[in-house]
Order: sequence, then structure tokens, then C-alpha cells
Amino acid sequence: MKKLIINADDFGYSRGINFGIVDAHQLGVLTSTTFMSNMPGADHAADLAKQNPKLGVGVHLVLTCGKPLLDTHNTIVDSKGIFRKLDFYKGAFTIDYEEVYQEWKAQIERFLSYGLKPTHLDSHHHTNSFGDIPSVFLTLAKEYGLPVRNNMDPKYFVEMKTEGIKTTDSFQYLLETSIKDNQALDEIFDGHESVEVMTHPAYLDKDILSGSSFTYPRVDELELLTNQQVITLLKNRKDIQLSTFRDI
Repeated sequence: MKKLIINADDFGYSRGINFGIVDAHQLGVLTSTTFMSNMPGADHAADLAKQNPKLGVGVHLVLTCGKPLLDTHNTIVDSKGIFRKLDFYKGAFTIDYEEVYQEWKAQIERFLSYGLKPTHLDSHHHTNSFGDIPSVFLTLAKEYGLPVRNNMDPKYFVEMKTEGIKTTDSFQYLLETSIKDNQALDEIFDGHESVEVMTHPAYLDKDILSGSSFTYPRVDELELLTNQQVITLLKNRKDIQLSTFRDI
């Protein structure tokens, strides 16, 4: 049976995002999400995670949004102690990778402090794939024994296989083109037994509208994830199982 993981990023960002993710899971085809330990909605998201045990919940490691959990950083924060923006990492950048390790470890430990068990690791804005950050990311995956998102350069696959770090065969960035019909599903599974599709469902609230550049498409994705045609499409595919990272 082929495994399809539909993962919502940004669980814990705000109540609007948290409620959107839970509705996409309860009323639609969402199977998995990843949790932002440093954001204001984290406590609310932890409560919702406990109320929805079938929802796979991993850790969405943050380096470009909000404030870090630790106050000891010098290179990954600006003069106000806020994480540097994504643009900082788009060109050549110099940071202390030990700061990334300590901060991300603190974020995983904060998640564990809620009494939750993570299913996997990924990162906000795909920062786990920038510069030498993949080495930090994979060190933590090995340390905690967790699968990871398949969004890094293939050169890291050898290390992942050697260290026994699991991932899906394929990763899809675009929800709409991945699950729109049977042909799309056949194409994303061509040559693959497991696929993760990334999504960002939400109800818009002031935190999102004032803090995120990605707003209205979140509502469209929530509508698609709970669309009856999509639900029926996936239900009728006897060769595809809706899954979480626990299943790979």
C-alpha cells in the first residue's frame, strides 16, 4: 500500500492556524502537522494535539519567525533579539551553527515538555536545507530517532541511510496540483511508495494577517482539504493509504 502524508506546517503559530489545521484533519484529509514551539499559539496547539491523537504531530523547527527560546544567541538574531528574516539566508550567510543546534534542541525539548511524542522533524521556510544547516538538522534527527522531511540535497541521502534516518520517497510543495484528481495522484507516486504533500490550512486571524506574507491561500487550502470530491477521491483509491510519519 502506498503511503500519502498530507502535512500542515505552522501548528502553534496562532489560534486561527491551529483551528484550521484541526478542522482539516477532523473534516477532511489532513493527516499530519508540525509544531512551532516558540510561537504564541503553542500552548493552544498542544491542547488540540492531545484532543486529536490520530493527527501526527512533528516539530517545525524555527529560525526565521518570532523570538528564539534561548537568549544566548549572537549570530541567528538581530539587534532586538528577534530571529533574522528569511532573506538573510537567501544569499551567502555566516552563523554559529552551534547556536542553531542549541536553539532547535530547546524547541524539541519544549515540545516534549507538553507530554507529546513527535512523529518527525521539518523546518519553517525550509531552513534545514540552507548552507551547512542540514548537518545540524540530521544530528538532531539521529539524536531523537526521528524521521525528517525529504527537502534536502540528495547528497545527504547517503548519510541518512547510513544513520538510519527515515524519510518519504518524495516531497511535494504544491497541494492543489498533487491531489486534484487520479492522474495527479498517479504522477506524484510514479516510482515512489511514500509521498509527503506540504500544506498550510488556516482561518485568518490578526496574527496571520499582520505577521505572515502567506495569508489568503491558507483559506483556499483549508477548503480544498475538506472538499467532498477530494475526500471521495482519496477514499476510492485502494492503492493509497492516508498516513503519518509513524507509518514509514
